[in-house]
Amino acid sequence: MNFPSKLIEDAVNEISRLPGIGKKTALRLALHLLKHKESVSEDLANAIISLRKDIKYCISCHNISDLEICSICSGNRRDKHIICVVEDIPDVLAIENTSQYNGLYHVLSGVISPIQGIGPDELNIESLIERIRNPTSSDKVEEVILALPATMEGDTTSFYITRKLKELQVKVSTIARGIPVGGELEYTDEVTLGRSILTRVNYSAD
Repeated sequence: MNFPSKLIEDAVNEISRLPGIGKKTALRLALHLLKHKESVSEDLANAIISLRKDIKYCISCHNISDLEICSICSGNRRDKHIICVVEDIPDVLAIENTSQYNGLYHVLSGVISPIQGIGPDELNIESLIERIRNPTSSDKVEEVILALPATMEGDTTSFYITRKLKELQVKVSTIARGIPVGGELEYTDEVTLGRSILTRVNYSAD
């Protein structure tokens, strides 16, 4: 692709590094910014810089947050007796958009994948066990929902977590298999995902 300006080329190359954005789309976005006031580009740049510098991760559930404790964990209207375990942050957003779940979350930041060299120690599993073993408030965790991908890696992670939780005598359930095998939660439509949460079933590692 030929560019009339090295500045345009540099902008396109950087924008196209974002997932799902090719060179043509990046060029359209760069030209779009040029058509608007300089303040629009400055606001975008400042927002991205603030995102990288100031974003935090909740010390309890590992979700993104503006504070040390995210708004979900600190919310007075959340059911603190239930924790929904997800692979990553987009899954939290997907489940929240269903409006069918009102408990807490725990973000693993991945799933067990020996092929990729990802073991249990690389994930936020021990902090999950600690949350259940030693709750920070009087609200004892009564149920853990495993909302992990319907893949071999997701099932392996669910099995591992369930075995770890067995000694803590907490109910372990999994979302119903309305989610297609091999599917990712963040790409599942809200109705299907919401029903899967509501119709969750007990999970057994035996």
